[in-house]
This record gives sequence, structure tokens and C-alpha cells, in this order.
Amino acid sequence: MKNFLNILGGLALLGATAIAQAQAPQQQPATPAAAVADLQAGFVKSVRGNVQLLGAAGTTRTAAAGDALGAVDRIVTGPDSSAAVVLRDDTTLVVGPSSRLDLKEFHFDSTTRDGGLLVSLLRGSMRMITGLIGKTNPDAVRVETQTATIGIRGTDFIVQADGKP
Repeated sequence: MKNFLNILGGLALLGATAIAQAQAPQQQPATPAAAVADLQAGFVKSVRGNVQLLGAAGTTRTAAAGDALGAVDRIVTGPDSSAAVVLRDDTTLVVGPSSRLDLKEFHFDSTTRDGGLLVSLLRGSMRMITGLIGKTNPDAVRVETQTATIGIRGTDFIVQADGKP
């Protein structure tokens, strides 16, 4: 746990960098921007150890920094592994070792700053630093565990779930 907290402290510094990089100009996709926005929730900022991404279509791939994160994806970390992801609204999620996190719902309109976020922590630990959705409409951000649903009222918090109902 001490090692994980050290990782969280280090990854907190990534928040400002990740926000700046997320706001940097990106290459234009071949498909319409609205279609890409619906499919891509964000990107993987950093990976340490064995991290897998499971897509909504059942595809599994090894995560690497820079990988796109779909609006409905699962992040699975192995022992002594972690990942940091940045969503389009600048929310930062840090997933700790031996964790399983489902991004169940993400939608965000950058023009109106309207959106919603639902994540489910099935086991392990997660740190969340909320972005624009959490700042403009905290009720639209929810975190589920097997025993509770958490409504967000702050901007930076840690959740841990043991994975047993």
C-alpha cells in the first residue's frame, strides 16, 4: 500500500502535464469528429507493469502510453502494476495494482461542458481527480463499487474495493 501511495503521489504530478497534453492540438481523424468523440473517452497517460484494456466488443490489448480509451472499456492491472488515464474532460484516473475498473459510461460535449461519467471499481484501488464534468455538474459523476455507489462532492479522492461482495 505504501508503494501504491508513492505512485499516487508521483502520478498527481502527471495531472497538470496530462491536462496540458490533453489540450494540445491533435491530428484530425479520418472520421467525423462527433463519431470519434463518442468512441474515444480519453487516453492512457502512463503504464507501469502489466495493464490490459478490454474493449466493449470483447477485444483485449496490452495498454501502452498514448492508447485511446473507449467510452466503455475495462482496465485490468496486474500485481505491482498501475495505469493513469486522462479523459476528454480532463478527469484523471489512476488505477492501482491488482485492480479492475470498468468505464461504464462517458459522454462529454466540450462546447457546452455537459456530460456524464460512471466508473465501476470491481476490485483494487483508484484515485480520481475530477475534470470539467465533476466541476460543473458533480451529480453527473458516479463511482460504483460492489457494495456502494459514491456521489462525487470533491475533486480528488481515492477509492479501494476488495472485490468481495
